[in-house]
Amino acid sequence: MSVADELPHDVVANIQRILNIQEGSDVDPLESLSPNFDPAVALNRLFPDEASLSQIGAVQSRLKQNELQLQAEIDALCSELQKDHDPNKMQLIQEMISDLMGQMSRIREQATESEAVVRNITKDIQMLDLAKKNLILSMTTLKRFQMLANAISQLEEFIKEKKYADVAQTLAAVKQLSSSFKPYLSVPRISQVWAHIQTLQGELRTKLDQDFDAFFLPDPARPVKHSLISSACAAVDVLGVDVRNTLLERYCGIELREYRRVFRPSDEAGQLDNLTRRFAFFRRVLQAHETEHAQVFPTEWCVGQRLCAKFMDITRDDISILLEKAGPKLTVSVLLDTLQQVMDFETYVSQKYGVPISEILNLGTVNNSRQTQSIASAFEPHLGVFVDAQDKALADMLSPHRGHKSKPSLEIAQDVSKDGESASVVTVLPSSTELFYFYGQNLEQCAKLSRGKSLYDLCILHKKWLKIYAEDVLLAGMKRPVSHPRRSMEVRFDVNELRHACLILNTADYCQTTALELEEKIQQKIQDDYKDKVSFQAERDLFINVISNAIMVLLRELESACEGSFASMAKAARTNAEHVSGSSAYVGDLINSIDQVTDITRPLVEQKKYLRNFLDKAAGLIIVRFTNGLVKSRPLKEVGAEQLLFDIQALKACLLKLPGGEPSTVNTYGKGVVKSTTRLETLLKVIITPTDPPEGFILNYILLIGDASFSNFQKVLDLKGTPKTEQGNLLDQFVTMTSTRRELENTSFLSSLDMEPSSTLQTGGLVSPGGSRVSLPGLLAGSAAAEGIFTALGSPPLSGPPTGSDTPPKPTEPAKREVFSDLRRFVSFGLRRDASSTS
Repeated sequence: MSVADELPHDVVANIQRILNIQEGSDVDPLESLSPNFDPAVALNRLFPDEASLSQIGAVQSRLKQNELQLQAEIDALCSELQKDHDPNKMQLIQEMISDLMGQMSRIREQATESEAVVRNITKDIQMLDLAKKNLILSMTTLKRFQMLANAISQLEEFIKEKKYADVAQTLAAVKQLSSSFKPYLSVPRISQVWAHIQTLQGELRTKLDQDFDAFFLPDPARPVKHSLISSACAAVDVLGVDVRNTLLERYCGIELREYRRVFRPSDEAGQLDNLTRRFAFFRRVLQAHETEHAQVFPTEWCVGQRLCAKFMDITRDDISILLEKAGPKLTVSVLLDTLQQVMDFETYVSQKYGVPISEILNLGTVNNSRQTQSIASAFEPHLGVFVDAQDKALADMLSPHRGHKSKPSLEIAQDVSKDGESASVVTVLPSSTELFYFYGQNLEQCAKLSRGKSLYDLCILHKKWLKIYAEDVLLAGMKRPVSHPRRSMEVRFDVNELRHACLILNTADYCQTTALELEEKIQQKIQDDYKDKVSFQAERDLFINVISNAIMVLLRELESACEGSFASMAKAARTNAEHVSGSSAYVGDLINSIDQVTDITRPLVEQKKYLRNFLDKAAGLIIVRFTNGLVKSRPLKEVGAEQLLFDIQALKACLLKLPGGEPSTVNTYGKGVVKSTTRLETLLKVIITPTDPPEGFILNYILLIGDASFSNFQKVLDLKGTPKTEQGNLLDQFVTMTSTRRELENTSFLSSLDMEPSSTLQTGGLVSPGGSRVSLPGLLAGSAAAEGIFTALGSPPLSGPPTGSDTPPKPTEPAKREVFSDLRRFVSFGLRRDASSTS
């Protein structure tokens, strides 16, 4: 335990202050009393190296000197403390403190006594103040009560004489004065006055009802003056909002009583075909109100708007009954005509008063137990008739293009595109533009009728027919007729198929783009409850699938165009070739076929991202077919491999020019083509190398291929046509030479080379440059150029991880290679050695 741990913290701090010791400063660590003192650090500072150990004597003497100085200081402090520590002084101090505490206690007692004396002195004054306050309050209350009594007396006289203008002012004063007496209702007199006020208000309301009834239902013999009713409205406002609402509700009922009698749903006049008569009748009622009664009501009462709200509430109930009664007999024409008349009327009312129809309807909800709704809302449950009509219209519109009829529709569209100047205009199927134009029309129409469930039902209908259009029109238009199958040896391609595929590709892109715009437009118009449910993503995915299938058709036609050239390549006798004079004859035909297909396709595809994807897949297809032809042409020998090297260089130049313009190896497409063809060139360069001497051949393989794969080396020997008797010696030397090269990997681009390829390559299984099938997710993001049959075909570096490794090593672990990666290869190698030694 250190010294600092034994002493209290304040003692240590005082000692350090006296000794002028500062922690963290550049002082001798032995002088620090910090609890964090580390002897190892102190010793390292005193003896930083071995040479400093020679000074250990001097350090010990300095420490001894410091110890003596500290002891002297301690002794001096102890003597000073003993000198100052006098017991008599301490006792005197304690006695003085005790006297001080006693004095403080006496002062506190005297203060308490003084406070009691002051309280007794001011007690009478406080009582006088309270009495004065109560007296003032009583006088004020009595004065108000006298004013209230006078106002009540005046109110009684004014009510008897029906002086409603004075009644309004006096009643307002009475209500204001009486509100201050609510806390005193337990007082009998005040309670009686309060009851009397309520009685007077009841009498006033009775007289007002009588006068308003006489005004609403006038008696020619006893007419009511408009000035009386105008002043009565002021009295009604003082009575309260409930009284006013009840009065207006009765007025609206009286005004519309004749309307309800004439246009009952059970009578002929109340049927749907007489809806215009309803609106005409109400316009006359409204005009009569504005002429005879409107001027007597205050403007803020909005009596005309309340009358409209009451009319719409009654009419909505009647129309709901009529629509339910119509049931299946309700036709879309009757529904739309009737609804249009309703919407025209509601627009007229809204424009007349300059407020939204919703505000007018809110006025009718004040005294109503249910929410007042518009007349048009009665049609909401029956708008399914409109949606069903759109379903039938869409079925009729697309009927000529669906199923087996879709192919002729494409041909008709193609013929139209050949006529005169319109050839460059028709790039999508006319049926798609007609479809979305129809969508836009009925969307606008339905949005005017409803923004709720009916609009959502129409959205579901749109989704349904987009799916049908994608499957029954576009996909069906790409199916090859069963009655005219293409012969397997046919080398010509179908120009119409190419044009059809490009037309469908453009149409599908137009549809998936416009479907997104349609989704956004519906979300803008529909109610918030349905916004999250509106999505056309599934339908857009269908059109993306159509685009993918259209690219497949283009690749199928390209493969058909090149089939003859690849057949000629397979028939070429590589083993009999004696010299190389240039590229083979079939290469010219192959390049011509590729150019013909791409020249037709390039201007017809509108979106360049789809054209780029097609060219990526096309390059991959050509390189894969060329690689398969190379494998089937074995044994190649040196001259045959050299001939193929010329052929692949000519083919690479053709592929680099496919996008149009000058050949480029900088862009993604060009890099991919160069990468794939470079792998083939690397393989051919290895095949060209003579096997004699074996060491040179193997070193060249290691340099160019960059792996120690037993099977890959045997693939090269098989392609080269090396006799089996020579292969054993070469394989033995290959294993011996690669066993000491730890930097070589087990795999390379040759690991993915299929030595038994099929006779034809199905484009449905074509691997895209990115390693995926022809799909649009990679397409939309842009894909690399074709890699073909090699998943990672490229010249590997002489050291480091290879570019074509199937299973690259983890970044945290060094790459390791095993000479025998599996038991089967080891057994094969052992049997071959036994066979060679026996021979």
